[in-house]
Amino acid sequence: MPSVTRVFADGGYAGWLLHWARRVFRVVVEIVRKPADQRGFAVLPRRWMVECTLGWLMRGRRLVRDYERFPDSYETMHEGALIRLVTC
Repeated sequence: MPSVTRVFADGGYAGWLLHWARRVFRVVVEIVRKPADQRGFAVLPRRWMVECTLGWLMRGRRLVRDYERFPDSYETMHEGALIRLVTC
């Protein structure tokens, strides 16, 4: 995807991934962290987009578990779910 220039990621992806993605894919990986003074639950910027998309994808019953035998089938099922989301 040459149009992707920035990726938002969880704190678990910090470290070598940042440098590797920049070097190999020329993509900036931005780690979304919670503020140090945060107490309790708060919606983090950009993080809600990922969580919401994953929630919408899990509406597809076949995507809840990994039932597919082949990676191509798995990818096709996700593409179908994303197309349904975009067109509805």
